[in-house]
Amino acid sequence: MNMKKVIAAGIMTAMVASGAAISASAFNLGSVLGGAVKVGGIGVLVDKFSGQLNSAINSVMMKEGAGTNYATKVVPIISIGNSGYIGAAQVIGDADQVEKVQAVGQLEVSWNDKLFRIKGLIPMDSKNPTSFSRVQGVGISAVIDVRV
Repeated sequence: MNMKKVIAAGIMTAMVASGAAISASAFNLGSVLGGAVKVGGIGVLVDKFSGQLNSAINSVMMKEGAGTNYATKVVPIISIGNSGYIGAAQVIGDADQVEKVQAVGQLEVSWNDKLFRIKGLIPMDSKNPTSFSRVQGVGISAVIDVRV
């Protein structure tokens, strides 16, 4: 089973287990996916199931021969600029530094008429994208995308 399927199955299992289901008839699907429910839902899922997501990623990495002895943790990705939750990331490093990470900030920069685009991922000590410090010695080992 590939990593995407494992993570998707984990997220779906977690949603079913917690009873977090949204009725499609209760909302206009376009407004749900484009609005605060999507952003808030990602944040809630990441906060509630970060341990399970982290374990699933570590299991897949070990199975594929890419395991690690460093500490890992799953945290939300927050867009720097509009402060919305846009996904999740697994951070990796020494345990004391990993423990400090509260979120990963994503800073996106385009130039040359948008021919080039950089997405910078910054391990942050806060979920506030306007007031944080970078956590040194921590890297990003996985990015979790949720297709909704």
